Amino acid sequence: MDTVAIRLTDLAHGGGCGCKLAPSVLQNLLANQPATAPFAQLLVGNEAADDAAVWQIDDDTCVIATTDFFMPVVDDPRDFGRIAATNAISDIYAMGGRPILALAIVGMPIGKLAPDTIRKILEGGASICAEAGIPVAGGHSIDSVEPIYGLAVIGLCRPDELRRNGGARPGDALILTKGLGVGIYSAALKKNALPPACYDEMIASTTLLNRVGSELARDPDLHALTDVTGFGILGHGLEMARASGVTLALELSRLPFLSEAEALAEAGYVTGASGRNWQSYGAEVFLPEGLPDWQRLLLADPQTSGGLLVACAAEKAETILRTIRDAGYPMARVIGRAETGPVGIRVVA
Repeated sequence: MDTVAIRLTDLAHGGGCGCKLAPSVLQNLLANQPATAPFAQLLVGNEAADDAAVWQIDDDTCVIATTDFFMPVVDDPRDFGRIAATNAISDIYAMGGRPILALAIVGMPIGKLAPDTIRKILEGGASICAEAGIPVAGGHSIDSVEPIYGLAVIGLCRPDELRRNGGARPGDALILTKGLGVGIYSAALKKNALPPACYDEMIASTTLLNRVGSELARDPDLHALTDVTGFGILGHGLEMARASGVTLALELSRLPFLSEAEALAEAGYVTGASGRNWQSYGAEVFLPEGLPDWQRLLLADPQTSGGLLVACAAEKAETILRTIRDAGYPMARVIGRAETGPVGIRVVA
């Protein structure tokens, strides 16, 4: 880990996808925005709580457009850039697409950070883009109070391979491709309580590209797809449930967590975003009786560069899970199922 004179996380009031506006706040702000429905070629626009916008340009090609940026979740500048880039590119994979280029979004407190630190952030982001096989083709920068970095990303997919967060069917199996607990780890890191091995574990997870989404989308038995980021597994699961008109039943014992996430959550290392998330959507989530508060907050934990949530035909779940694990996602698990019932999330002990 590089050493910086000023901790990046000390310059930001929040970090990673925990910076997101709470779901209820965002919903309120978007309530009166103009609808995008009149544009026939726009397959996915602002009327959907999906991962990216999608424009169909001909019978064979869709363009996917997204943007994502945030403040530091770690202090190492190169790692910050790598995490932010991985997170931004994920939205393309979560729609079943492949990225083709990125533009950098840069806001830095020029008087507080050394040029070399900022340079390392940009180098980190560029290294992940190179890993994804795309250029950073330009961007925009400003002098800002807090460090901000991210990407606008363009991708492509075939119309029949486009996957949305809606489409889950009763009986479908649910698969999660990465472990949960990134927000817990980031809270512990900020308080100098995260063991070095856990830092390495967090970086390995948050810089692992979700490129398997492009491969999965070729399978017609995969019905819905999204990535799990700032709203946590409950929030993004709820978006899938709403868009699909189903109940998602999540089995608590099958959820994959980073190795020390549960212990750190029980010790009180939770983010403020966990509470804001729960306040926004808790009324649509049914928890086991007597579930301790730390576990509830862990389920609402904001993920930065989290995994993909997959809904697929139950009879294909083991085959799809094997494909995911073989592609380099060892923590992938079947975590539940979609059911007929009221729209919402049901957590099963």
